[in-house]
Amino acid sequence: MDYSAAHQLAREIRASEEYQTYHRLRELVTADETTDALLKEYRKLQIRIQMAAMSGTQSDAEDLQRFQGITALLFTKPEVQQFLLSEMRMQQLLADVLKIVSEAADIDMGIPDIAVP
Repeated sequence: MDYSAAHQLAREIRASEEYQTYHRLRELVTADETTDALLKEYRKLQIRIQMAAMSGTQSDAEDLQRFQGITALLFTKPEVQQFLLSEMRMQQLLADVLKIVSEAADIDMGIPDIAVP
């Protein structure tokens, strides 16, 4: 199989406004060590909470409390809010691409249509 179209798509993604905004904001927010550490902890807790929800179990109360506290801290910074929104847009872009490719291969990946602001 010729992968030139996939490489062209990768170049187009890197040239997109969504990627450029995401990359710029990521550099900005991760330059601050405290913010970077908080974002890593935020993501770790977010995954734990989501995994608990998907498995039908109760999330650890301490994890929930810590997640809420970190979320409150992170969202006091406008650039972090912008970064997380930009990250969601990139995730949506990539999910759209995966959905298109999986449909072409006649594989149901179960990717829902979700609009990101």
